[in-house]
Parts: sequence; structure tokens; C-alpha cells
Amino acid sequence: MHEFVDEILRRNFGLSNEVIQFCKKIEKEIEPYFNEVDHIAEYNQLKILAAMQKNHLSDIHFAATNGYGYNDLGRDTVENIYAEVFKAESGLVRPQLVSGTHALTVALFGNLRPGDELLSPVGKPYDTLEGVIGIRKMKGSLKEYGVTYKQVDLLEDGFDYKGIENAITPKTKMVTIQRSKGYLWRPTLSVQQIKELIAFIKKIKNDVICMVDNCYGEFVDYIEPSEVGADLVVGSLIKNPGGGIAPIGGYIVGKEEYVENAAIRLTAPGLGKEVGASLGLNQPILQGLFFAPQVVSGSLKGAIFAARIFEKLDFTVSPASCEKRNDIIQAIQMKKPENVIAFCQGIQKGSPVDSFVIPEPSDMPGYDSQVIMAAGAFVQGSSIELSADAPMKEPYTVFLQGGLSWHHAKLGIMIALQNMMDKKLIHV
Repeated sequence: MHEFVDEILRRNFGLSNEVIQFCKKIEKEIEPYFNEVDHIAEYNQLKILAAMQKNHLSDIHFAATNGYGYNDLGRDTVENIYAEVFKAESGLVRPQLVSGTHALTVALFGNLRPGDELLSPVGKPYDTLEGVIGIRKMKGSLKEYGVTYKQVDLLEDGFDYKGIENAITPKTKMVTIQRSKGYLWRPTLSVQQIKELIAFIKKIKNDVICMVDNCYGEFVDYIEPSEVGADLVVGSLIKNPGGGIAPIGGYIVGKEEYVENAAIRLTAPGLGKEVGASLGLNQPILQGLFFAPQVVSGSLKGAIFAARIFEKLDFTVSPASCEKRNDIIQAIQMKKPENVIAFCQGIQKGSPVDSFVIPEPSDMPGYDSQVIMAAGAFVQGSSIELSADAPMKEPYTVFLQGGLSWHHAKLGIMIALQNMMDKKLIHV
């Protein structure tokens, strides 16, 4: 049956025999790493199913509400299911949370007051949060509201515990821990590392609110940060937990008091979680959650595949193909801008949507350099769908993520490889 697949790869997608055979060898080499990915997916699938059954999910919960959204049984059930899945006291899961950055902003502004200090013990946060915090001057930032900020950079071998201890003061109200690397060349934090960091911080100042930016990390492991001491865990529904089906939304789960504070910021004092119509989006949000473990597993397999390919071609990758995965992102140092552009244009060619579009580097709001983004997605900006992006600056690192299925992730990467070969940038 392989000949049928090879034929369509050649005829429909322009792949050469060299690329097809090279990638077949890679696939055989990485098969042993797929077992653990499949076990984690099965565990998380069962966990989500159990949460839905425990909350007596019914088709009545898919009914649309509008206006104020009072007594929205479906919305409340969605939030109870999320709280159960993440082993948290409470959840806020809303289409009104328009992105991961917005969800983080709501959690920050909801729980910080003038005179408080926010600490990042893992270095600089993701670029789009710089304006929120006030690292980059922006109207309406936390800095404008009198919230100060400190960060402690990571050491080569992990957390700077001494630096963190010195940075925590009576003003330190909240700690933000970015699990994923963002546009940085550092390892993504494991849940175990996050557990150890939170325990250390709580020993120094027990009432510090520990928030984890969980974007790109959901369902990559057996447990989530909310199970190891995080007071708040925040993410986007158009990344892992939406399974490529949720069309919009974000989530905030954690301690009831802090989630309610965030809800008050999202709506208004006195309203909190009681308002906010679900607009008929409960069904795709929940169906996306149900599919999420399988979608995440396909994305992880694609990342392992890409890592092994570019290791073989003498590029530096993070994580390595044999390393444990803590998020869905695969970073590849492409050495020069031509490689970045060719790779991203190849990923775009392999997309189900806008495959005919040719991405080019351009200015993007919230970023300090031009960025190239390849994403032919059903949901605009969805990072759980196969996509790749890179800031156009040294060391020219491309960040690959997503893939609604392993087979599509594999194909997209093969087309990117072929595109680089056609431009005579690499040889297999």
C-alpha cells in the first residue's frame, strides 16, 4: 500500500524520491518515541471523558445564549469540566477571552493592584506580554497602573534560586511562570520543574500568587501545573485544549478566589462569572477539548519528526528528537534567513487553507523585529494547527508547532524540506 502514498506524494505535492525515501528512514528511527506520546494521549483522553461524564454533559448544554447570558447552564458546565480536567477549584472559559495574551492580561489585572510587584523567575516573557507588563512602553500597561516588575533570568543549568530569593520582597504579589520557551532558545519547563519552583517560592512567601502561562503545554504530560501547586493556570483555546475545533476563547483555572478576581476584570465588579453569553460556542469548545489529546499527540509526533530530520542535516534543534517533550514547539536554528523563509513557505504550501499564499517577513504588532508566519489554518492564528514562525534576527530560529494529525504534520514538514532542497539550500 505504500506505493499509493508515494504516488500521491509525488503527483499532488511534488515530493522527490530522495525526500520520500529519506523521510521514510527518519520515520522508522523515531517510531520508538511514539509509544510514550500515545500513552499520555490515552490517559488525557480518559481524564477528559471522565470529567464530562461526572458533570452530566448533555445536549442541552450546547444551546446558545445571548445578551447578558444569565443562567447559562452550558457555560457553567464547560467551566466545571475544565476545573475537573485541570484538578482546579474553579474555571473561567470564555469566547470573550480572545487570545492567550488576553487571558493572561485578565488574570494579571484581576489579581494585581497599584503598589504590587510582579516577578518572572524564568526570564523575559513572551513578546506580546512586554506591552502588557510595561517592559515596552504601551498605553494601559500594568506599569501605568503602578504595578512594578522584576525578572530573574534563568541560569544555563536551570533556575537562579539565589536570585529569586533575593528578588522576592513584601511587595511581591504575583509570580508569572512561562512554561514554554516562546521566542527564546531555552528548554521548555517540565511540570516537575514548575512544581519545584513553586514550592521554593511558597517557602519564602506563602501568599504569593503563582500563575503559569500554560500555552502550548496542555496534555503533553500526564499532569498539569494546577496539580502541583500553581494558583492560576492560563491558556488559549486555539492552542492545545481547543483541539483545532474551538473557534476562539481562552481559559483560566485555579483557586476560586483568583479565578473570580479574573472574572471581575473580564466583566465588572458585582458581575464576575454570572454574565457572558456563550453564543452557541459550547459545543465546539467541548468537542475540541474532547479531541485535544489526540491532536496534541499528532503535533508531538510531527515535532519529533522535524527534530530528527534537521539533526541529520546538521542543524541545531531544541528539544532533540530523543528528549522528553514539555510542549508542542520545535525550535530549529536555521543559520541564515534564506533557510527560515524557505522552510516557512514550504509549511504554507502544505496547508489545507491558503496553500497558494507565499508568506514573507513583515512587521507584526507586539514584536521588536520583522516576523515570518506560515499558517494555513481553519481557525485564524491557531497554533495547534500546523504552523511555523520566526523573528527575522540571529540566530534565525524557526519555531514549528501544531498539526491536527500526525499525517498532516509529517506531510507539511516533508514539503518544507523539499522547498529548501529545490532552492539548493540543503541536500539529503
